[in-house]
Amino acid sequence: MLGVELAAEAYLQRLGDELRRVDLPALNRWSDLIVQAWRQQQFVFVIGNGGSGLTASHVCEDLGKGTLRDADLQDESRRRVKVLSLTDNLGWITALANDLDYDQVFVQQLMNLARPGDALIAISGSGNSPNILRAVDWANRHGLKTFGLTGFDGGRLKQIQQDGLQLELDDMGMVESLHLCLHHWVLNDVFARINGEGRYATTSRSSS
Repeated sequence: MLGVELAAEAYLQRLGDELRRVDLPALNRWSDLIVQAWRQQQFVFVIGNGGSGLTASHVCEDLGKGTLRDADLQDESRRRVKVLSLTDNLGWITALANDLDYDQVFVQQLMNLARPGDALIAISGSGNSPNILRAVDWANRHGLKTFGLTGFDGGRLKQIQQDGLQLELDDMGMVESLHLCLHHWVLNDVFARINGEGRYATTSRSSS
């Protein structure tokens, strides 16, 4: 844990250094994945454990509501980002973990809900969570687009995902913080592209 060794100023300096090392093409492809799903009216599923599970919930809430202007939330004709965090149905998760195994809690939900062409964003700091790997393997074999968010050496997830963004950093807390920080740029970029705002101001809302 970097905060054990580093005082606040040094910790924040390290955080900034790690942000400057982010793979920018991968960050842009993360945004592209969501915009493409929006265009094609496909679902975006998000999964993670622990802190990454809460990031999955946060990502889902932001993409579901935060990609529309407030004035458009009442417009039933507006195309929406179809997004679902598979970490949020506690009854389903506990039933699957109890009756089958914890490594089944995400893949079994995908079996019920996912279709070819949907996207799966898999968040795992270590890249080695068995339930994440099961879900990504199934998604790859059933026509979904998989994108992993990892840290450390990327683990097994980096090897089996179709695309992803890895933070080469051996500190789980900072990896989780950076995943959420980077998501907020992705959220803003998706909003701008969908709504034709900011640097996308000349883009048609219906064709962005």
